[in-house]
Amino acid sequence: MIQRTVLVVLFDGVQSLDATGPMEVFAGASRAPGVSYTLRTASLDGGPVRATSGLRLMPDSSLAEAPVPHTLLVPGGHGTRGSHPELTAWLRVHAPEAERLVSVCTGALLLAEAGLLDGHRVTTHWNYCAQLAHDFPAVEVDPDPIFVRDGRLATSAGVTAGIDLALALVEEDHGRDLALTVARHLVVFLRRPGNQAQFSAQLSAQTAQREPLREVQHWITQHPDADLAVDALAARARLSPRHFARAFRAETGTTPGRYVDRVRLEHARRLLEETCDPVGRIARASGYGTPEAMRRAFVKALATAPAEYRRRFRTPASVGPAAD
Repeated sequence: MIQRTVLVVLFDGVQSLDATGPMEVFAGASRAPGVSYTLRTASLDGGPVRATSGLRLMPDSSLAEAPVPHTLLVPGGHGTRGSHPELTAWLRVHAPEAERLVSVCTGALLLAEAGLLDGHRVTTHWNYCAQLAHDFPAVEVDPDPIFVRDGRLATSAGVTAGIDLALALVEEDHGRDLALTVARHLVVFLRRPGNQAQFSAQLSAQTAQREPLREVQHWITQHPDADLAVDALAARARLSPRHFARAFRAETGTTPGRYVDRVRLEHARRLLEETCDPVGRIARASGYGTPEAMRRAFVKALATAPAEYRRRFRTPASVGPAAD
């Protein structure tokens, strides 16, 4: 049996779920026969730390006393703000000893401060991506995905994305069936690929202030298979196409075309995950018209074809014939 030690770094101002979420995933996996993750926590001096919620956490040891781990996990939280010379000095020396280096949320800021992200593609909580890119120009920051793998380095977005990443690591270590079992036990969905956006179309775009534009947003989400060209949407809003496009972007932060693309992609993904409908039917219902058009959209946005996406992320209840 392969034993993998997972060491979670704790500090004052840590986001407790950044630490405990992934730990629950690894602990759940360890209940399976032949699977062993040894979970350890450590702070700089071995003393207790206070999480952002006020929760008091007692680590197993100091960082100096901690074993060399297979997976070193650095969570985020308000405590990552500012300079942390002692912690980053320890990370700079000891993080390269781990086989796998993981950050959750703004834990990426600590790794960047230690110089461990230079030349790597990473992500973090959407609200801190610009800061990370500005403060550490040698780091390639991708603000969109919920997690990013770059060699031995894995970085994730805010809070619950750490659970998604931990499930992906369990799948990498022990296969999809075990990861799915753990996801079911935690009552979460093993369906979010790392390149899924941190926000859905509805959340990533602001809600328009004017009622006609809000109605159009709602219409798009309810009718992805309709004619959603700018002229048709403008007519629904009773505006000229030029005025509509300008107002939509000003009030939502995105163009009508990009909003439509996101809604259609999310609709198609949901049908692939939750139904046994043939790909051709899903393509028509999602507004793509043809399977080939949907395939191009999936490859461009998710770097995977619809059939492969369905194979990996279909929910158990939807399993059945899915002929294309």
